[in-house]
Amino acid sequence: MGSALANLLYFIVAISVLVAVHEYGHYIVGRWAGMKVLRFSIGFGKPIWMWRGGKDNTEYCIASIPLGGYVRFLDSREGPIPAEDEGRAFNQRPIPWRIAVLLAGPLFNFLLAIALYWALFIPGDQGMRPTIGDVAPASHAERAGLRHGDRIKAVGDRTTETWQQALVAILEDMVADGRVVLTLVAENGGQRRATIDVGDDAGRLTEPGVLFDGLGFVPGQPLAVVGSTTDDGAAAGAGIRPGDRITSMGGEPIRYWSELLGAVWQRPGETVSLGYDRFGQPETVTLTIGSDGTGSNRRGMIGVMLPEALREHYFYTRTYTLGESLNAAVEKTWSSTVFTVRMLGRMVTGDVSIKNISGPINIAQFAGESAERGLSYFLGFLAIISISLGVLNLLPIPVLDGGQIVYQLAELVKGSPLTERAQILGQQIGILALLLLMSFAFYNDIDRILG
Repeated sequence: MGSALANLLYFIVAISVLVAVHEYGHYIVGRWAGMKVLRFSIGFGKPIWMWRGGKDNTEYCIASIPLGGYVRFLDSREGPIPAEDEGRAFNQRPIPWRIAVLLAGPLFNFLLAIALYWALFIPGDQGMRPTIGDVAPASHAERAGLRHGDRIKAVGDRTTETWQQALVAILEDMVADGRVVLTLVAENGGQRRATIDVGDDAGRLTEPGVLFDGLGFVPGQPLAVVGSTTDDGAAAGAGIRPGDRITSMGGEPIRYWSELLGAVWQRPGETVSLGYDRFGQPETVTLTIGSDGTGSNRRGMIGVMLPEALREHYFYTRTYTLGESLNAAVEKTWSSTVFTVRMLGRMVTGDVSIKNISGPINIAQFAGESAERGLSYFLGFLAIISISLGVLNLLPIPVLDGGQIVYQLAELVKGSPLTERAQILGQQIGILALLLLMSFAFYNDIDRILG
């Protein structure tokens, strides 16, 4: 229950921030365009807090249902306009200004994503390179010749330094024709090309959580091979040498470097048995794990480091100047936006599973999980959702910003507003489309919960 409440709290925080930024875009550009703002609301329903201010006595409020928000402009279609406000109604302003106001909401969501990524990139960026782990027998990956330790250098003609770049490229190529051409680099530096051919299985592999199992491999990580030891470390004192592969600690099996780090960090000051292989011969020693830090920050250490070649093969670290980090943030926002649009188009054509549509339950779970992992993960989550919100609102559905822009363009071409009947029909179609979208989203959420 505690986790559910935490997820709900972080979901409300995330949605409130994203909606506030989106609606502020409409609000501020509307004011610049000379429109009178009657209300700025975060949430729907009955206001739980309200304040009036500004020369127009605008109502600023937080409402009881935190699932959206709105900016209400003066509009002559809703009633008579006071003489002093004549010309300041939304529908009385020039059409280009109206379109600018409607575009401003999604634009501010994209600007928020850029700002969040910029904040994340300023300290630098580090993570795992796209390497292949265990390959399942008789899988697409095995038939393509993928092997443990291969690093995906490129997908088609696109260089892939990170897992996100690799996954985006793999999905795009896979849904295009069922074939993914990889440029691979082995741990020893050898380079070759391999083609994964999934054929008609592409659609199923786009379902959430299916890709790796469906292709037949897991993300790779370096084995627990010692590259060097510190002279005063517990490992060197126990006779561990460069090239030894750690296989167990305290009777628990160790295979990967991350497992070794986790086992050591959790045992500061403990005396444990350490199993290792040297030239294929199993050995065991006893050592006392050293420590670093104090209190809750105290961590175990034995004085071993990963071989530099493996570090370069499996991990990347990038540093940026202030300008470079901004450029990287813009590029990441753009590539994520393009990918989102392409995947939405593929869902319409049936090439990508509609199970990828997430509703509020799944988004709340992601919000809680990202917040638990730390601030940087939560900010990254906000950036992704902000991009999705921007793209969604640009869809040509009448109840969304994109649909309203279509109305304005139609009025510009026609020379007069659409008839009331046409607008009502469009609103009904838009509401029906949103209800269908929400139904898919809730169904997918419940389906994930039920497994």
